Amino acid sequence: MPSPAPPPQLFDRALIASRLDRAIRAASGEGADFLLRRAADELNERLSLVSREFAVAGDVGTPGPHAAEVVAARRGGGVTLRLAPTRLSAGEGNFLRAIGDVERLPLTGHGFDLIVSLLALHHVNDLPGALIQIRTALKPDGLLLAALAGGDTLTELRQSLVVAESDITGGAAPRVAPFADVRALGGLLQRAGFALPVVDVDRLVVRYGDLGGLMRDLRAFGATNALSARPRTPLRRDVLGRAAAVYAERFADPDGRLRATFEILWLSGWVPHESQPKPLKPGSAAMRLEDALKRTR
Repeated sequence: MPSPAPPPQLFDRALIASRLDRAIRAASGEGADFLLRRAADELNERLSLVSREFAVAGDVGTPGPHAAEVVAARRGGGVTLRLAPTRLSAGEGNFLRAIGDVERLPLTGHGFDLIVSLLALHHVNDLPGALIQIRTALKPDGLLLAALAGGDTLTELRQSLVVAESDITGGAAPRVAPFADVRALGGLLQRAGFALPVVDVDRLVVRYGDLGGLMRDLRAFGATNALSARPRTPLRRDVLGRAAAVYAERFADPDGRLRATFEILWLSGWVPHESQPKPLKPGSAAMRLEDALKRTR
């Protein structure tokens, strides 16, 4: 039987690592990590709703200390897996640092009670495979909480670049990565073996004075174009100028500031365990639907 074909290499993972490393070392664009800080606040809120402790946690791929700091503040330690080499912050407590790629996860053996990941899984080439590896690294009744960019992220930038390049060159190169669709992620969690899967959306609109401000934030965050099929030449000035004009025409507020949409998809799932609630078997209901409807009238 032939082995399954490898997933398409949509992203240049080595380039992503080098850009994250450069962004961290430069430490420019103060405040450009606003999405990570927002996701970290949401992670803290979601963990506060879970009435149990997680002795051993893993932070997978988060491009900064944000997730590990949240988990460390709630008690316990674990491992933070980074794609780019960074120092641990004082707030990461008892976490150990490992350098590695979520596509070849070195965290195995069902050793973790909790795995979290903030804004990293949207640029892996094999998301189903990464979810399977995370599930394998978790203990029975272990929890995954992850945030990744969703399909409407940077939709204004994507549309403006496509129109500008089509107008000037007669074609459009891949400039903004495709992001995950919320409707598909619940199925991916189930296929990976997670129970009780939940997917929900957090949408944020950020306003910029000009297109350059958005571009600077993306560079400071290490989030510029890393598609394998990306053009190897810089974006032409005339195309960039046309994109700025299209952006201002279509996506400016009355005060002239430009809108940029960021859609964050939240995934949660548990590794199956006998203590978890189970769906009732077909035909096991104590009351017929017809009788229940009659009672409500």
